[in-house]
Amino acid sequence: MEEGLWFRSLVWMDYRLAVLFTVIVPLGLTIWALVRRSDAIVRLLIIYWRVASLLMITVYLLIPQWQIGFLSSFSARILIPISLWFWVDINEEIADMPRSALKLMLTAWRWAVTIYCIIGALFFIPFLPCGFSEGAVKTPFCLVWTEAPLVYKQIFHADSTPGFLGFIGMMGLIVYVVYFAYFVLIRLGKQGRIAMEQ
Repeated sequence: MEEGLWFRSLVWMDYRLAVLFTVIVPLGLTIWALVRRSDAIVRLLIIYWRVASLLMITVYLLIPQWQIGFLSSFSARILIPISLWFWVDINEEIADMPRSALKLMLTAWRWAVTIYCIIGALFFIPFLPCGFSEGAVKTPFCLVWTEAPLVYKQIFHADSTPGFLGFIGMMGLIVYVVYFAYFVLIRLGKQGRIAMEQ
């Protein structure tokens, strides 16, 4: 890896913010909402985790430096904010909830992760060619995005090969795409923007 890439620190900062905004904070909110038995918030967070699982899939796809990991990364940044604000019934239920620390934290997090994802998507646009060119994905410009996933591999999957971990990621992506297609083509037409029975 070349050391002179000016944006390397920004890429690593993006991964750190992703851990904070897309894993640690929502995990805390999920536990809090379950303890408080806040059904609307729990439903929203269940939907969030389903959508945000694309981020973990992306990590596994980037370990072997597969091009599709760049496309799934960008897609996740678009889908996560949509998943947090799309549901009319959940939005209304949360708006009607009495003021509480949980509601305040949820609202703050929704806005924070939305802003983070929008800025992240804009920042990621110049890297989209990495997802379409086999030659480009092997350049230092693109490989900088695989550094953090490789560290993750060393910590959690030291004995596994990149190809095997990429295979796991690809299987996860296939399941994700099938479920997403089912939602868009069938479920959305029947239920619209209602999140009941998620």
